[in-house]
Amino acid sequence: MRSLMQAHGLTRSFDVDAGLFKPRRTLHAVNGLDLRIERGDVLGIVGESGCGKSTLARMLLGLTPPSSGHITLEGEDIRRLDRRALARRVQPVFQDPYSSLNPRRSIASIVALPLEVHGLGSAAERRSKAIDMLERVGLPARYADHTPGQLSGGQRQRVAIARALVMRPEIVICDEPTSALDVSVQAQILNLLLDLRREFGLTYVFISHNLAVVEHIATQVAVMYLGRIVESAATASLFRQPQHPYTQALLASVLTPEPGRGIPDTGLGLAFPDPLNPPPGCPFHPRCAQRVAACSTQAPALATRPQGAVACHLHHPIASRPAA
Repeated sequence: MRSLMQAHGLTRSFDVDAGLFKPRRTLHAVNGLDLRIERGDVLGIVGESGCGKSTLARMLLGLTPPSSGHITLEGEDIRRLDRRALARRVQPVFQDPYSSLNPRRSIASIVALPLEVHGLGSAAERRSKAIDMLERVGLPARYADHTPGQLSGGQRQRVAIARALVMRPEIVICDEPTSALDVSVQAQILNLLLDLRREFGLTYVFISHNLAVVEHIATQVAVMYLGRIVESAATASLFRQPQHPYTQALLASVLTPEPGRGIPDTGLGLAFPDPLNPPPGCPFHPRCAQRVAACSTQAPALATRPQGAVACHLHHPIASRPAA
């Protein structure tokens, strides 16, 4: 059975300034990534800041072209699709609900804008559909003529969700959609997204650094590190028995309300990896307490296992002896 969306060998590189009188350097934000998104799933993508999550989101939306590799939507390369045709099927919900909404437009006109761009219906019909969608996301019709500045952060994010869904897309790319909200409001938005998924038969790609949020909403999880997926599995399996040392470290970093536990020590150190100067071999090996000799010279492939897929020499025959 064909996946709804797939990425094959996806790479996105950027040339960046290294400093005065220094040559420009290449940053591989996404580096040879393969991804499958099945219809009806909620695929959570997690990883530290700078691992390439948002760049991947922009490529899945068709906003950033890949340097190499390709993305298919039901088997068709999205580069062959008309921009509007792709937008009908794949829509975003971004992190900051205020900066993604035009502060000078009314809420109803913001939600109706995709319908206007696609030339669907009369002005009255578009407004009616916008108000209907606002009510479906929990905003009564009385908010239709408000502006974003008159709403709370959670209400603005409901507007952004309504705008994304008014075209009835198949896939919604959620890039940190709750990270700018209070914890109590986060729960409301997450539950709303789950309700809308059931109502409209949606497929989500949910990008977040918050593991508790991902565990709550996702059916599948992919873990990114320096532009690559290092592990993917069903959510319950990944949280119960993580395979990759980086996934294990991420899960160990989650704060717990248990008294006396204090701040967890992940063993990852305080410094983030430098994407402009990635190490040879496995990109995680300088921070890995379980590394073996092969880790410093050979990059492991993402290999399928009963629990999912993992890119780690510990799960391959080559991992026969410890590192020096």
